[in-house]
Amino acid sequence: MYDVRCTMYDVRCMMYDVRCTMYDVRCTMYDVRCMMYDVRCTMYDVRCTPFHHFLMKEEIRRLALELGFDVCGFAAARPMDHLRDFYGQFINEERQASMAYLKRYTTQRLDPDILLPGVKTVIALLMNYYPPELITEQDNFIISKYAYGKQYPPYIKKKLKPLAEFIDSSGKTTSKSKIFVDSGPVLEKAWAGRCGIGWQGKNTVIINPSRGSFFFIGIILTSLEIEPDAAETDHCGTCTRCMEACPTGAIDRPYQLNIRRCISYCNIVDKGEMADDIRLKLGHRIFGCDICQDVCPYNRFAKPTAEKHFHPSEALKNMRRNDWLSLTEAEFKTLFEESSVSERGYEGLLRNVMECCR
Repeated sequence: MYDVRCTMYDVRCMMYDVRCTMYDVRCTMYDVRCMMYDVRCTMYDVRCTPFHHFLMKEEIRRLALELGFDVCGFAAARPMDHLRDFYGQFINEERQASMAYLKRYTTQRLDPDILLPGVKTVIALLMNYYPPELITEQDNFIISKYAYGKQYPPYIKKKLKPLAEFIDSSGKTTSKSKIFVDSGPVLEKAWAGRCGIGWQGKNTVIINPSRGSFFFIGIILTSLEIEPDAAETDHCGTCTRCMEACPTGAIDRPYQLNIRRCISYCNIVDKGEMADDIRLKLGHRIFGCDICQDVCPYNRFAKPTAEKHFHPSEALKNMRRNDWLSLTEAEFKTLFEESSVSERGYEGLLRNVMECCR
């Protein structure tokens, strides 16, 4: 009601600045007693049922922003029962293609309590990777924007670790947390929606209404109970730009993806021979594809990331068509050291270059 914020030595009440005759707020260095809520604050501990959750939530959000995350949301850790039939149909139709890991641990994906017994809250966070400068497509081959910089999972996990440690050390009782970044059986996009930080668009990516969709997702499961945020609602409306723009027709149904026809799957994940009808529509894309995001109206709000970890190197920005065609394995290792492109390997990337030239 009065937005009491407690730091190590400072408690401010926005309305009354801790000068309140009506509620008789008495503040010392270690103790604030409010007749209405009985807030007790020590140097390291805030123990108050109504305000404790509020203070913790705001402190977690504040720390998340300090660590470089753009958005942070909270949800109650209930099973994703509403997705059970959809996910079962997805697997039965073998829409996971060669990604067999999607068939494993189905129950864990739908119920976070199996991943962390006693989990009460799921925290979803977004980190922007939109580049400050787009690499020219003229006389060039194209790689996805997310791969401009260095690998994201280790970097974001490193950012999440102090946040999880803060959560575990700040509750009334000992809490436990687990972090996930593109790893483990977690439905990251579904949780992002439930946590209110975006909705899963018709192109199947998470879209934030004020920031667009060029984000990586981080997830924290915690046994600390925190008040949930309202889930985000769908704002795609009648728009079908992503479906119409996809050159291979991979978005064959709204909110669903025919993975086998997705260019990103074909030039990053799939190791088999590329189908002719896919190859002819690559459009010089040798690693990933951003078409369905580039045409999304909400990405007019995309802002360049301040995280230099995701910025392209000068060497990558200077690459042109002939440089790609003459790229040696040693040059590949130097150019893509610690990059997501390195996972494709030199031979795999060279194959993609040759496919674009056929």
